[in-house]
Amino acid sequence: MRTFLIAALACVVHMLGPSDVRAQNRFVVIVNQASPVTSLTRTDASKLFMRKITKWPNGHAVLPIDQVAASPTRRVFSDDIHRMDVPRVKNYWQGLVFSGRGEPPPERASDADIVQYVRSNPDAIGYVSASAPVADVKVIAIQK
Repeated sequence: MRTFLIAALACVVHMLGPSDVRAQNRFVVIVNQASPVTSLTRTDASKLFMRKITKWPNGHAVLPIDQVAASPTRRVFSDDIHRMDVPRVKNYWQGLVFSGRGEPPPERASDADIVQYVRSNPDAIGYVSASAPVADVKVIAIQK
């Protein structure tokens, strides 16, 4: 019985793989401190980053910022918020760019770069790993 449990556990670990960072590497969504936003639904957060919602309630343009495609934080964010993996999100943007109907959010290579962008832009929204220092920006709640 013990051998069976060990084999079953090994199969689960193999299926998840070392790249599955859900348990250890969560994210937080951040906005500029001047933003009146304190929470968003998961659906609205996705729409903001997919540029399906382009204006804040005050009429200002939303400035989303993404992590680079290889980022573990982006992988978790895309799965949790968009309910799509990163390649599928990239394909979505390629179709819009090719047809001239949209541009993806700019990408930054680190949590610090994302925080700096959001800190410097009153209408920005981004996401960083849960362990990232988030001084001078506001962490907002995401309601599932």
